[in-house]
Amino acid sequence: MYWEENNECMDRDELKQLQLERLESTLNRVYLNVPFYRKKFDEMNIDIDSIRSFDDLRRLPFTTKDDLRDNYPYGLFAVPLREVIRIHASSGTTGMSTVVGYTKNDIKTWSNLVARTLTAGGVTKDDVVQIAFGYGLFTGGFGLHYGAERIGASVIPMSSGNTARQVKIMQDFKTTALICTPSYALLIADTIKDMGINVNSLSLKYGLFGAEPWSEGMRQEIQERLKIIATDNYGLSEVMGPGVAGECLERDGLHLNEDHFLIEVINPDTLEPVPAGDVGELVITTLTKEAFPVIRFRTRDLTRILPEPCKCGRNLIRMSRVMGRTDDMLIIKGANVFPSQIESVLFDIEGTEPHYQIIIDRKGALDDVTVHVEVSETIFFDEMKKQSELIDLIKRRLSSELGISVNVRLVEKKTLERFEGKARRVIDNRKL
Repeated sequence: MYWEENNECMDRDELKQLQLERLESTLNRVYLNVPFYRKKFDEMNIDIDSIRSFDDLRRLPFTTKDDLRDNYPYGLFAVPLREVIRIHASSGTTGMSTVVGYTKNDIKTWSNLVARTLTAGGVTKDDVVQIAFGYGLFTGGFGLHYGAERIGASVIPMSSGNTARQVKIMQDFKTTALICTPSYALLIADTIKDMGINVNSLSLKYGLFGAEPWSEGMRQEIQERLKIIATDNYGLSEVMGPGVAGECLERDGLHLNEDHFLIEVINPDTLEPVPAGDVGELVITTLTKEAFPVIRFRTRDLTRILPEPCKCGRNLIRMSRVMGRTDDMLIIKGANVFPSQIESVLFDIEGTEPHYQIIIDRKGALDDVTVHVEVSETIFFDEMKKQSELIDLIKRRLSSELGISVNVRLVEKKTLERFEGKARRVIDNRKL
């Protein structure tokens, strides 16, 4: 089942020619309209008219998240703000957001690509789709919402949280497709059991999950407990949001929408391409974005290309599930969290020491995070009331900065292990 069969099953030679044409158009657009790229190209003596092959692409500079932050908020937009009809943003290491914009055509393209992902995962116009991602500046909720509407499915914009009500809505509205993080899907399964509901009495058939790492074992558990077919999908705000890649019902790698994104996999240390099938860092160049095109964006996500043809008939290449990251970003409860964010909060709170450790476990279906914070001796041996007040203050500040709730434990000065080299700030005990 395809959403755009001609594009998804396009001959590889025809696809490569289309990519080159769209790359040339994108390079002209950013050179003319984005001072950041024009300056970069000029400094490197790059004549964009000389970029005629995929090998030439390697001569172009990379774009990083720092570049996006340095040009906050609209410095990388390629169209006037009056042509931007949607703005989304994601959090960053310093609290400075990375801002992305969409023109009317961008929204149409986005909706179509998400419709591809949903269709590949089994969703049709006859389905009732319950979206349990958060709505707002996060691209996930809205991206999947508009993609489902593009198919013609009935959409329930539940957003996240209030799990018992999520289950009640599933019962009453006869939800057939669930969209959320995989860990939240397991919490929903727990809640269904706690409420004494027979999962077979529900209408669920499909689940499309993303926004955090999950294993094949976790997929099997979700499928068994919710009696659904579970597929993985991939996207990132800086490139578009959901719709960059997604699994078909074969569930053997995520099809990359190559007619809209040019894909490279590089060695993050040498910045050179890795051999086909080897693990490396995913690099993406947008080919059709109007408001916010990016050239060779370093995603920091580690994956590998699966060159073998897929049984589903799509000619779009596939990538493996994301295996990790090249930087220190953590994905916790679907949110991007950097240790430096926690550090910046702690440094601003009197009585805390510049030593901390983040312990991540998985309790039941959800991530459980405890931040161990060293405090001065006067605080540690102070009365319990003052300790509790400090813990509450730290938790509030961290929740505001990270967008998720965490546990906080105060520990005595010099309790946490010291390191001669790079400190091990994070202990991740999750079995992902």
